[in-house]
Amino acid sequence: MNTDENAGTDEQERVRAETVRRLERSMGTLGTAAVARMEERLGWFRRMSAQDRSWVGLVAQSGVAAFVDWFRNPRRGRPAITVEVFGTAPRELTRSVSLQQTVDMIRVVIDVVEGQVDELAAPGGAQQLREAVLRYTREVAFSSAKVYARAAEARGAWDARLEALIVDALLHGDREDGLQTWGSALGWSLTPVITVAGEIAEGDDETKVLDDLRAAARRLSHDVLAGTQGRRVVVVVGVGERYPAEDLPGAAAEPLAGLFGPGPVVVGPVVPDLRSAGESARAAVSGLRAAVAWPDAPRPVSAADLLPERAFQGDAEARAQLVREVYLPLAGAGSPLLDTLSVYLEHASSLEATARMLFVHPNTVRYRLSRIAELTGHTPSDGRGSFVLRVAVALGRLAEAADG
Repeated sequence: MNTDENAGTDEQERVRAETVRRLERSMGTLGTAAVARMEERLGWFRRMSAQDRSWVGLVAQSGVAAFVDWFRNPRRGRPAITVEVFGTAPRELTRSVSLQQTVDMIRVVIDVVEGQVDELAAPGGAQQLREAVLRYTREVAFSSAKVYARAAEARGAWDARLEALIVDALLHGDREDGLQTWGSALGWSLTPVITVAGEIAEGDDETKVLDDLRAAARRLSHDVLAGTQGRRVVVVVGVGERYPAEDLPGAAAEPLAGLFGPGPVVVGPVVPDLRSAGESARAAVSGLRAAVAWPDAPRPVSAADLLPERAFQGDAEARAQLVREVYLPLAGAGSPLLDTLSVYLEHASSLEATARMLFVHPNTVRYRLSRIAELTGHTPSDGRGSFVLRVAVALGRLAEAADG
């Protein structure tokens, strides 16, 4: 390097050093000006809480300070912006400020600095400072994207773990007092709630299946929690007001059924909120275990439609529900209905044979059978209905005998 080149380099370093001194004297003013400009230009910033505005202001101050420190010694290479700038704010700030808002904030800070380049730079150093600002701006943009990508990845992993914890708690009936709080942490707000249970196909990616189910539910504007237990998938859905009450739970489960693997898909009963979703989840999983006994069940099938199979498998709630919803209404209506049903079922659903055994007219039998259907929701002449009624009557009589 010749003497002229040395002199040029020395002059550049002298100009840079003087610019650094000017920047250091102006750091506080620049940070304050940046925050004031954000207040003026960014409506979202004005609407933030005082604490979050304070954190954003600190990030802006840190950005100016980190720029000055990097500008002092350009031989350091790329600035460590992620740590020096964004490391000053808590992770929670990424939930209050979106990536687009962060870009807006950076633009304001850079505009403030660029607008004062001529005053901040030492004589002859304006171009040098302007080029450094542009390079630093690019690095801040890349670092912003990295911060938000990492936050999204961490948030996604945390959400998945919390979802799995909630689903497990619902199925086991423990810690239900904390469910509403946990749900709020995931942004849960919609009611009523249903649960859908199915299985993952052999060889399918568990994470992809869960992601597809969540995406499908959210496209329908539902709240959703999803978790797995081995190959079993349990999805809890906050339905909101999308469907009429009389169409639930089937209408909400129908769009999700195709995303499960082969085999039955069972939907639990509608419950009023997340705190009581354990009832729906346990019914859905119980139905999924029992559905093998009804190969022709629709898909999805209601857990309530699987009450006999669930009762056979030892589900105490299913047995109690059959007695409560089928047997007791019949018993309460008087012996003629129960007697007629018993004889009708024993005589292969023959009206004439039942009438002869009871010494009544066939029309009387027809009336009583229609009354049974009204009281229970199950038609004695229907194959599935007669099966449900037969099981419910047997369970009711066993319960009465056990009670003495």
